[in-house]
Amino acid sequence: MLRTLRIKNLAIVENLRAEFNPGLNVITGETGAGKSVITGALNLILGERADKTLIRAGEDTCGVEAVFELARPEAVNLLLEELGLPACEDRRLIVRRLISQSGSGKALVNDGPATLQTLARLGTLLVDMHGPHDHQSLLGREFQLDLLDDYGRLAAPRRAYQQAYSALLDLQAQRRALDGDDGQVAQQIEMLRYQIKEIEDAALTDADEEQVQQEHTAVANAQRIVALANALQAALTEDEASAFNRLAFCQKALDELAELLPEAAAWRDEARSAAVQIQELAAAIAGRAQSIEADPERLQWLEDRLALIHKLKRKYGGSIPEILKVLDDGRQRLRDLETRGERLAALERQIAEAEQQVQLLGAELGRKRRKAAKALDEAISAELAGLGFPHGRFAVELQAAPPGPAGLDEIEFGFAPNAGEPMRPLRAIASSGEISRVMLAIKSILAEHDRIPVLVFDEIDANVGGEMGNAIGARLAAIAATRQVLCVTHLPQVAARGRTHFVVRKEVRDGRTRTSIAPVAGEARVEELARMLGGRNQTSVTLKHARELLAKC
Repeated sequence: MLRTLRIKNLAIVENLRAEFNPGLNVITGETGAGKSVITGALNLILGERADKTLIRAGEDTCGVEAVFELARPEAVNLLLEELGLPACEDRRLIVRRLISQSGSGKALVNDGPATLQTLARLGTLLVDMHGPHDHQSLLGREFQLDLLDDYGRLAAPRRAYQQAYSALLDLQAQRRALDGDDGQVAQQIEMLRYQIKEIEDAALTDADEEQVQQEHTAVANAQRIVALANALQAALTEDEASAFNRLAFCQKALDELAELLPEAAAWRDEARSAAVQIQELAAAIAGRAQSIEADPERLQWLEDRLALIHKLKRKYGGSIPEILKVLDDGRQRLRDLETRGERLAALERQIAEAEQQVQLLGAELGRKRRKAAKALDEAISAELAGLGFPHGRFAVELQAAPPGPAGLDEIEFGFAPNAGEPMRPLRAIASSGEISRVMLAIKSILAEHDRIPVLVFDEIDANVGGEMGNAIGARLAAIAATRQVLCVTHLPQVAARGRTHFVVRKEVRDGRTRTSIAPVAGEARVEELARMLGGRNQTSVTLKHARELLAKC
């Protein structure tokens, strides 16, 4: 579960800390108090992109930290190991996100650096977020198909189909590359032969450019190199005051000193070793200098070689390895074109086999989807009965479709909210309040089929009220019996169901707006529910009603 959420300098939040509990955590507060900042901070923890406009005015950085306590950390630890991040200690996962005015950002998981993609992957194991904008996503066919596959646990057959479909697309792309009239093919063959010959004639190697550049530098600066080498030889061994002669003097002095001071013998040996090293160094310098010739013809060849390399880099790639890859790809492409007839025939056979595999796997996926769809129909219809649709019916309708990225099926969620009404597409009849309840029903069903420990609902009760608020609150409380639920709500009927109740408040201090969050209990909670029931002007009636709500829950 999510144990702790810390927010600093994010939007109108200066410094906020919330300690959440198991079960249903409700978050309430007046409009504009900053409840959305709480869910926004969680979205940042889950990898949502951000920019410096989120930073509180006058500050340089903002940050969010979430501490999760995991009853089953195995799946998270496997992902952390895959990503090279520290494992959870004492079943605790700590995720931090920092944003600065400079535009740079930082994400940390258990104090190890992470990417936004890493946060998003972790988020799929930790939190299921549902906000107001998600209502409309329910109307999209792609989203509907994802929901069905999640419910039916069809990830494996869907992945198998997608791999086969991707292989088919690749083969079809190869066929398109070989298609064309004979004149076009002949032009391609001629061009490829020219490119291949041009690169082959250059006889490039991976180390070619570096070696040529080094030799060019040496030959172009031969006179200066020889002059420096001669000066070094003189300083090391040839001048009267050379290092070697000075060491020879030192050795004689050390011979005499060794007779008077025994440890000087070791010093004398070190001096002799240094003298030998100086001689070897001088010889190495002399030998290398002698191997360098200021040969104009060699220099010209080296310059021509460098020019050729740079020319090929401009035409075929920014480096020699890239040029050599162009050569390999060109050879393969030329072989394909020169054996075009045979290759096309082979591709046609492969495409036919791939199409058969796509149809086979797509049909199998479709059969499993239809089985899952029937069960999902019944489960969601039963959920909707407790959410104000006692005679409502929900249907997952699947129709055959041409092969696509997600299978051979086209999906449509159907909904008949009242008895005697025909089933129609959900997008055609549902009001926003109806969509909210359908989404809650779906989330309730899916929550029983996955292991995500935290569910977050941001205004799932939008555009509903009265008795429906009681039904939604009861359903959220039922979901929270097996996992942690965080719910931002405006309905007192929902808030009264919370095991823990937080109130978000906004106040002005020292000329600055600040948002705070704090748990409420006892009379303070009664007063908050009364505010939600009747506004700021609390009366004995609203207070009594608030107490009755709590007593019923």
